[in-house]
Amino acid sequence: MPLVTTKDQTQLYVKDWGEGRPVVLIHGWPLNSDSWEYQAVRLAESGHRVVAYDRRGFGRSGQPFAGYDYDTMADDLDTVMRELDLKDAAIIGFSMGGGEVARYMSRHDGRNVRAAGLISSVAPGMLKSDKNPDGVTADVFEGIKEGLRKDRPQFLKDFFKTFYGQGMVHGVSEGVLHWSLMMAMQASPKATLDCVDAFGKTDFTGDMSAFKVPTLVVHGGKDETVPIDPSGRRAAKLIGSNATLKEYADAPHGLTATHADKLYKDLAAFLK
Repeated sequence: MPLVTTKDQTQLYVKDWGEGRPVVLIHGWPLNSDSWEYQAVRLAESGHRVVAYDRRGFGRSGQPFAGYDYDTMADDLDTVMRELDLKDAAIIGFSMGGGEVARYMSRHDGRNVRAAGLISSVAPGMLKSDKNPDGVTADVFEGIKEGLRKDRPQFLKDFFKTFYGQGMVHGVSEGVLHWSLMMAMQASPKATLDCVDAFGKTDFTGDMSAFKVPTLVVHGGKDETVPIDPSGRRAAKLIGSNATLKEYADAPHGLTATHADKLYKDLAAFLK
């Protein structure tokens, strides 16, 4: 089933590989489901049913002009779960995708979810506030939108250097940088802009108490895109005893690529 249709008639492109207990992989901004390539193939080969889909506005999914808020995107995840009849599933979100996981757990009561994963995730919230003093100031997100409006291709090309920690101990090949830019440029410019507000300014603190299942939290200590203190560490603290926090001390944000094998092994062990 390559496409599912949401409540507002947006078509979502879905991959459904392998057999076994379902694992749903939700991608980050500004990528698409292909960014899970390394982990998706290996998880399917090792006995899981792996489902990955392109978020509305990204990749091969429909590009409506609206609907880039987390309530709608969590409902999209619910549509995928229902249309593919996914039960006893693990839902794993990378970066922005962690927001869908958090909102699904609260808004849809974690229906048919047995485990969750927050990988370099924005949850429980990035925006700096009195309750989140280590967060990111609003002007950073306004600067991102300004850069996207001025020259989206060049802004994203530069963005991925920080995303993957180029020049640090770890980084990626020129091929991965080009591939990432190709994925990003498939997206709707409106979706790309609106999702900056969604992932940058949504507060998921109230959603975190809904994580009643085992939850793997993985975050890079060198993540300059989504800093670890207001995100990974705070998420594990708020989830409490259901959370297992794994910090990759030298990892940047894009650890699905820079630490691809390590992440696969941690996911495989967790899913057992």
